[in-house]
Amino acid sequence: MKPEETVDYNVKVCWHAIARMYNLQAAKFDITTSIGFVLLNIHPQEGTPATKIAPKMGLEARSLTRILKSMEEDGLIYKVGDAIDKRSVRIFLTEKGLDKKELARQTVRTFNQKVREQIPENELAIFFKVINQINGLVESKEVYK
Repeated sequence: MKPEETVDYNVKVCWHAIARMYNLQAAKFDITTSIGFVLLNIHPQEGTPATKIAPKMGLEARSLTRILKSMEEDGLIYKVGDAIDKRSVRIFLTEKGLDKKELARQTVRTFNQKVREQIPENELAIFFKVINQINGLVESKEVYK
């Protein structure tokens, strides 16, 4: 089987192309793609518990910790400890963070609009169905039991 005939190769190549495109765009706004995705996963008014962000993004907690530290140093977020549960921390966006979140949101929205202009809705529906089935297979841990 040639690499271009495998599912994983095609998913990886496509994701890397999307990530490069997003990184080029994010650099214009002095952020990274990772920071943009974190910003998109923080509630603008209520903040978000730090423990809820990593699972939403498919990240390990250690990786998120480094990103959050960088974001705090850049003035994009601030942390507030829970008064009842001292172990819990809620992440909030600063004004600068809210501005960058909006830029990230527009970037994602523009890409998705372009995709929807180029690919018919019925083909996208099949794509989403298949990609969800593949993800379900991987998440089920049934591949290599």
